[in-house]
Order: sequence, then structure tokens, then C-alpha cells
Amino acid sequence: MPSRPHPAHHEVERGRGAPSNAVPQRFGLAERLADGDWLDEVEIIDGAAGRRRTTVTEEHPRSILTFNTSPDIGFDRSINAYRGCEHGCIYCFARPTHAYHDLSPGLDFETKLFAKPDAAQLLRKTLAKPGYAPRPIAMGTNTDPYQPIEGRYRITRAILELCLEVRHPVTITTKSDRVLHDLDLLEEMARRRLVAVGISVTSLDPRLSQTLEPRAPSPAKRLAALARLAEAGVPTHGMISPVIPAITDEFIERTVARLAEARVNSAGWIMMRLPHEVAPLFREWLDVHYPDRAAKVMALVQDMRGGRDNEHRFHERFKPQGAWADMLRARFRVALKRSSIPQRRAELDCSAFRPPSLDGQLALF
Repeated sequence: MPSRPHPAHHEVERGRGAPSNAVPQRFGLAERLADGDWLDEVEIIDGAAGRRRTTVTEEHPRSILTFNTSPDIGFDRSINAYRGCEHGCIYCFARPTHAYHDLSPGLDFETKLFAKPDAAQLLRKTLAKPGYAPRPIAMGTNTDPYQPIEGRYRITRAILELCLEVRHPVTITTKSDRVLHDLDLLEEMARRRLVAVGISVTSLDPRLSQTLEPRAPSPAKRLAALARLAEAGVPTHGMISPVIPAITDEFIERTVARLAEARVNSAGWIMMRLPHEVAPLFREWLDVHYPDRAAKVMALVQDMRGGRDNEHRFHERFKPQGAWADMLRARFRVALKRSSIPQRRAELDCSAFRPPSLDGQLALF
């Protein structure tokens, strides 16, 4: 039987992932008090604070393409059009980034969002620079490019339109079927070997997923999106991510089977990571929703992370260790062997890139 969340011991905001903003801060964020300026972020109902609204602040940075030299990830550049994410996934490893801006990685991360409406124009300037050498741009590496506010801002779509125009390859990681809103672009990009899409599925239980990822589309919608993308010829990767021991690991075999039904090109799994403030937030979430097994879950996490809540070292952070980790690897390997998933990763084409001119027209060669 699928796991069911334990009834909360205290009230949690409906539709939000983090139980609170009460998480230790690394950067001196002052404790938020009930008489502070946070009141302008909630609806006032009958004179009392009600459900917290989502607010969006527009940012206008000077650049949008971020380069990295991390030795254990498969991309060297990325774009994040949004900061914060309304999906509210309690386990999100990007939550600590809000602390750098004097905001809480808790509820602030999923309610105080930032959008970069100039992203496509900034990218055009970067791609037009003499000597720019194309390699796939990763989208969705920090916060989801298809979170709900993309429906209003359409920043991700504008970036894809530019990348199709200049023949620049892109990879997309999301947990939203909103990616299908751009299927017209993705089909054309796929024909030119310019795009690959990965969608993560955490469980097959909609109630559990709603607790873990309260404003993300249901698992059924994500699987349907993978199937539709595959049908359209878009290279797809199904991710069982993250795996949470004693909570979501029971779904590994069935999820692999469902990914095979969706005809994905490849599949993988990632163990949950708990960097910085994510660890106390997740512990609080466990105490609220799974008090009966909270200690067991964290004991298993620490068993796979060298006795700690998190492993941060390069080449080790994505490789859980120990008997439980070995068992999960074996289960996934057997499930994959029984499936029809070919494990064929997309080879994207960088050779067709043609730099844009800054007036919006392609440069002539």
C-alpha cells in the first residue's frame, strides 16, 4: 500500500511545503516576528493573518548565463530565470540560496519569488560576443523553469525561442507538465538535435506528492507529459528524484515501469540531499507529517552520508554509501533490466550555432 502522511501535530499552511520560516540562518537573518513587515505578504482575513500570498519581484541583472567548474555535474553553463520556487518541495536543495538574500529558505523560498524578465535579451548579448563557444545550456538546475509564474512571465519560452533562432542546444529539468505549453518549440528543436527534457517523479501516490511538493503537478501529469514529449520526438529522461528512504523508495520499481510505458529514452535516480538549511527544514517536516518514523528516516539518511545529514564533497555528494544505498542501486538496476528503457542519452548538436546580432537579426556569414 502507498505511504500516507501522518496527520499534522500542528497546523501547517495549506498548499505550502515548509512548515515555517523558523530555520537557523547562516547569514544573520533577523528572526521574523508577528508584528514585523512580513504582514504585507499575507492576506488579512477578519483582522487576522491568513494564508500567505505569493509575491514576485522583478530583477534586472547584468548577465544571465552562469558558468561553473564543478567537476561532478554534466554541464558547464546554466540559466535560472527565477529565484525561489512556488512548487514548495520540502527537500529542494536550492532553498539555501534564499538565505544569501536575507530571506528564509523556509516559507520565504516558496512565497517570495524573483523573476528576471530581461533574461532572453541578456542571453542574446552573451551569445553575440566574439569568441563565444556553444555548449548545452542547462535550465532548471536551481529552480524550476516551469513553475506556475512562468505562465505569466513566459521567460523560459523567450529563452527557448532565442535558442531555436540561433541553433543553441538546451537541456531542461522540470517537474511540471507545463513544459507542454512549449511543445511547438521543443518539437522543432528536437528535429535539430537542440533539446533534451528531464522530468522528475518522486512517488506515484498523489497525496504523498502533494505533501512533499504541494504546488507541483501530480505524478500522473508528469508521466503523461513525458509520454507526450516522447511521442513528439523530444528526447526524454525520467528521474526518480529524490529518493527518500522509508518514505518514497517503495515506488522505485513501479515508477521505472511507468517510465517505460511513457517510452522515455533513459531513466535514473538521485538520493535526497540535505545541504545547509534544508536539513532542519526537512526534520521539521518529518516531525509534522511522519513523527512515527522521523528518527528512522534520518538514521537511514545519515547511514548513507557518512554519519551526517549531508555529504557536500565533490564526487561524493551524489553517491550515497552503505548497505541501504547498495540495496537501492540493486533494486533500480533490476527494475531497469526488466523494463524496455534503452538508456540512450541525447547527443545535442553544437555545430549549427550561429551568433545573433544585437538588433535581433542573425549575423550573416
